[in-house]
Amino acid sequence: MTWEKRALAPGLYLVATPIGNARDITLRALDILASADLLAAEDTRSLRRLMEIHGIPLGGRAVVAIHDHSGAAADARIVAAIAAGRAVAYASEAGTPVLADPGFTLARAAIGADLPVTAAPGPSSLLAALCVAGMPAERFAFIGFLPAAPSERRRAIAGLRDLDMPMFFLESPRRIAATLGEMKEMMGEDRPAVMCRELTKRFEEVRRGTLGSLALELDGTEVKGEVVLVVGRGSAPAAAEDDIRTALGEAMQTMRLKDAATAVAGALGLPRRQVYQIALGMEDKE
Repeated sequence: MTWEKRALAPGLYLVATPIGNARDITLRALDILASADLLAAEDTRSLRRLMEIHGIPLGGRAVVAIHDHSGAAADARIVAAIAAGRAVAYASEAGTPVLADPGFTLARAAIGADLPVTAAPGPSSLLAALCVAGMPAERFAFIGFLPAAPSERRRAIAGLRDLDMPMFFLESPRRIAATLGEMKEMMGEDRPAVMCRELTKRFEEVRRGTLGSLALELDGTEVKGEVVLVVGRGSAPAAAEDDIRTALGEAMQTMRLKDAATAVAGALGLPRRQVYQIALGMEDKE
């Protein structure tokens, strides 16, 4: 396919890039990469390689590095280019910009200068893991990377222990076994967990179990590749059906049935489908 340069309005375009499989990129993302006046990337070599794979010529355009160590000067250069009427595309090394990504400071700088910021959504390790984890996720928390220092990591885990919703972590393959061991100790070995490794890539692997079983499986095992760890809800006492009906009765006085079921399910930490079925039964009896 031949990619032609199209007119792009001035602004910052946050372009999601594949987390493994190069074909996961969207057509809109390719259009933006072909048409932007200036390119910025967390890893300029990765972006160049991605463009080569899809036949997008660089055409003499500059590629500016924006990463954890590039500093405010690099962000300022991009903001100045947008203010001068140029369209700038920023691409993460992999996945969606701003999520655990240095693109956050660039986006904030552009927003602070009252310049247009546009998202070109696409691949995300968070959403890919959510799809394959098989856990109810009406609500969930994206935690990202835990601290590398053991004492700080344990404090962070302790602070998350009572969070009653699925949690998504990014973790180094070198630390995943230690992290699982600490979570098992501090969150409970029976808490459901899923380890997703190399999502969308050739050697994709999904291990489902509990914190205890995964910690045992990975103890002494060499893990390679990108890891997303999903930790499910803790085992909270089940709410009595009478309590659910009481909460639904109050909620349905001011909300539609579907909204009331969603609100009560979230408040009680229950699957929405279960609460919705009870609500339907209550409505039928009225």
